[in-house]
Amino acid sequence: MATTLLKLNSIPSLFIIVLVLILQSHIALSLDFPTDTDEDDSKEYVVDTGSRYLLARIRKGAHCNLFNHNICDGIPVNNGTGLLHCCKKHCRNILSDKNNCGRCGRKCGFGQRCCHGFCTNVAFNGNHCGKCNRKCLPGIKCEFGSCGYA
Repeated sequence: MATTLLKLNSIPSLFIIVLVLILQSHIALSLDFPTDTDEDDSKEYVVDTGSRYLLARIRKGAHCNLFNHNICDGIPVNNGTGLLHCCKKHCRNILSDKNNCGRCGRKCGFGQRCCHGFCTNVAFNGNHCGKCNRKCLPGIKCEFGSCGYA
């Protein structure tokens, strides 16, 4: 009789534990965590032209040919924050692309981001803490990509 009662009491407890685990995973998956994406999150680049009436746009990763119909041959975009080059038949922003940083084919290592065309360690750099152009306040160190970690 005692073992049957013990089994009956453990079933609701087990059910509650499973329910809590399911709810916890659902909540964790629904949170909006920042992802490690390129600095330039837009779907297209706005070409810098002398006139606001001649607005031109180039889609991110647009097809190009280095020798024929090169639509992104050193073109400044997004108010000077980007510079497009044709890398492996696709338009790439060499100022922020971590696989083509500064020039086509130059890859940044683990823990680095492409900031203004230079591979930068964003884990411990006070001028680029966690991402490009995030400066820590004076006297506060950048540690593990966070200003004032600990």
